[in-house]
Amino acid sequence: MKKVVLFLALGAMIASCGGKKEEKKDGFEVSRTKTEEKAAETKAGVPVDLDNNGVGPIKDFEFPAEIDQAMADRGKAKFDAICVACHMIDKRMIGPALKDVFDRRSPAWVMNMILNPDGMLKEDPIAQALLKEYNNAIMLNQNLTEEEARDVAEYLRTL
Repeated sequence: MKKVVLFLALGAMIASCGGKKEEKKDGFEVSRTKTEEKAAETKAGVPVDLDNNGVGPIKDFEFPAEIDQAMADRGKAKFDAICVACHMIDKRMIGPALKDVFDRRSPAWVMNMILNPDGMLKEDPIAQALLKEYNNAIMLNQNLTEEEARDVAEYLRTL
């Protein structure tokens, strides 16, 4: 009787240690490799362009040599109030990271994107490429004045 019980226990162990069969389940599947490949493809599609001034009221703009700290402080307050919902300083979120934005875009382009996101998304190729890269998450028009947009741009210079 002990041999039969031992034999059955040994058989059960062998059966339970058998090859694992994969079951295909219907539903949602997450694959991180696909996401990384897609992100690499889209980043290559958004060029760095410092000559494009975008579409909007700002036709050409250059920053003065020195940062206006009072203007930057007002810009930080405005940024913290409305921009942080979609943008982080040094990480992607709903929108792009804004640290060193002026290494990728002209000051006029950034200010036009702040002031006229609807027109930029319709007509500017870089804004359209960014829209695709960020899963069609549109930038909403915050109805800022040119002075407020200039304050935010000055703050972005300090990052």
